[in-house]
Amino acid sequence: MDKKNIELAKTLEDNAREYYYNAVEAEKKKQFNSSVTLFFKALSSLADLYILKNKGFMPSNHTERFRILEEDYSDIYIILDDSFPLYQSSYRNKLKQETSEVLKRNVRRLFEILNISI
Repeated sequence: MDKKNIELAKTLEDNAREYYYNAVEAEKKKQFNSSVTLFFKALSSLADLYILKNKGFMPSNHTERFRILEEDYSDIYIILDDSFPLYQSSYRNKLKQETSEVLKRNVRRLFEILNISI
């Protein structure tokens, strides 16, 4: 990776950790809509990092991210595809702890796949 992408990768990793830690704190306060939103942001950052490391660029939006993952990285795609409807439901529903825990597990799986400690 060139210097610009190395810096971008560091930012994505740092952001993913920040989203994850804040999601855990929201979960402790039983603010599950917030935790789900933050866990999904962590997933998105980690997916972008995965794509950046493997393709040398970062997708510009959800549509491009999902397309790349579906075509080239089905294991990562399945994780995001499983999580996206739960994230979308945070717009219109009061979410429960179980939903937050699903996303938390998915984030941990992506951290593990990327070999990043949390």
